[in-house]
Amino acid sequence: MVEFNLPANSRIKSNGKTWPKVGDGSNTKKFKIYRYDPDSGENPRVDTYEVDLDDCGPMILDALIRIKDEVDPTLTFRRSCREGICGSCAMNIDGTNTLACTKGIQEVKGDVKIYPLPHLEVIKDLVGDLTHFYAQYASIEPWMQTKTPAPPDRERLQDRDDRVKIDGLYECILCACCATSCPSYWWNGDRYLGPAVLLQAYRWVIDSRDEATGDRLDKLEDPFKLYRCHTIMNCAKTCPKGLNPGRAIAELKKMMVERKL
Repeated sequence: MVEFNLPANSRIKSNGKTWPKVGDGSNTKKFKIYRYDPDSGENPRVDTYEVDLDDCGPMILDALIRIKDEVDPTLTFRRSCREGICGSCAMNIDGTNTLACTKGIQEVKGDVKIYPLPHLEVIKDLVGDLTHFYAQYASIEPWMQTKTPAPPDRERLQDRDDRVKIDGLYECILCACCATSCPSYWWNGDRYLGPAVLLQAYRWVIDSRDEATGDRLDKLEDPFKLYRCHTIMNCAKTCPKGLNPGRAIAELKKMMVERKL
């Protein structure tokens, strides 16, 4: 019988710290935040922070920034644009992978529980290690490839119908919310490329200006890279941009079959 055991340092301690309230008002909300510092040698814990909502922005990221600025400067998380575009502040909020900058505090009933993206090695607190994820992204060569001997003297044009084909694909911000919600990626992440990377692969395969379609499909023709998708569709459910990686993966599989006919 196969036995699955968590690493010893992944078990969360029951005695997290409760920090002083942020703000002076009575309209408050509690934030229960995962804390882990590998340099400390201690197991993770969940700390509790209470934030005055009358003196805080409306988004989860606003509360995290206030906590870091005014109460606990050691709290560690990624963030950048605050516009739902860069994907930096992806984390698990109230049980769902999403962006802290677009998730409203009032959308969460009760205490706000915040954890790093699941099934990633945690670097510190809410920061997961995306090294492998980005290496997989680089492996699909996500740039336009052409075989013409000389570059054109103007931009490469495409008609409206071809341009529409990449809608729902180019908007991916590589936040990794979909990949880290996919059981197939949890089980085979070392070889399965996962929904985000495969959506990006399809984006270039379907682009009429790219001339490496055959080569791209050849590189995806592998029992694990593409075919570990079991259409669970967690990817589409959790994507903060409303994209559907599952559909892109299905189209890739369809193209694989059609080119053999």
